[in-house]
Amino acid sequence: MLKDKIIGIIGVGKMGSALLTGLLNVGIDKKNILVSDAYIPKETVEERFGVKFLENPQLAKESDIIILAVQPIDIPECLQEIYPFIDNSKLIISIAAGIKVEVMRSILKKGRFIRVMPNIAAIVKQAASAIYCGPRTTKEDEEIAMAILGVVGEVVVIHNERFMDAVTGLSGSGPAYIFEVIEALADGGVKVGLRREDALKLAAQTVKGAAELVLKTGKHPAELKDMVASPGGTTIYGLAELEKRGTRGGFIEAVVAATKRSEELGS
Repeated sequence: MLKDKIIGIIGVGKMGSALLTGLLNVGIDKKNILVSDAYIPKETVEERFGVKFLENPQLAKESDIIILAVQPIDIPECLQEIYPFIDNSKLIISIAAGIKVEVMRSILKKGRFIRVMPNIAAIVKQAASAIYCGPRTTKEDEEIAMAILGVVGEVVVIHNERFMDAVTGLSGSGPAYIFEVIEALADGGVKVGLRREDALKLAAQTVKGAAELVLKTGKHPAELKDMVASPGGTTIYGLAELEKRGTRGGFIEAVVAATKRSEELGS
């Protein structure tokens, strides 16, 4: 599906380079990938990845699929640069948080648009990504986006674009919340006498293992929690302390706040 397409990636920061590396790892020919970046020198990109570096207009002209892996603030200028080379044969996939399909369509006029929200775990091929396919996209377009995002993790399809801001607040920003959890667990371990490196490793693996249990067993987190929290044991005392401090509410409101900020960025 992807092997006969020319894929252009605008922006090879953390997300763009993760997608680029993932595509190369699944066998996409380097000759079929074009890249551009406003902040990283051409020589650096070509030496690191072995792919062709072009300016945005030429990349848009030569690509079948254009991945916009730039910051939301850079989207308007980027779209203006590629505008003359966009027609309805082009598939544009944007990972810019908060930027709606209609905003991109209003600038480019033509093309087919898919809005994507991955997360930073794409770097280790463990991303949680969601895609929304805009008007005029085809089933093949959806499959192409699924295949591209699939090289860096798991993908879900969102059928109403208004929920993409919620995805941003949950899984887009979510890794940062979990990094806080890991750091706090490790700090707790250090406070009760563990070495820092041991505490951090135990905390990170605990989070990873708990996530795997949810994903692989299909059990509700509350059911899994009850498997650990025996009557009168250590775990229920720890959980009671978390409840006392409003930890659950804090996570819920973090998702709500990040969702609202995503909505503001797109307005």
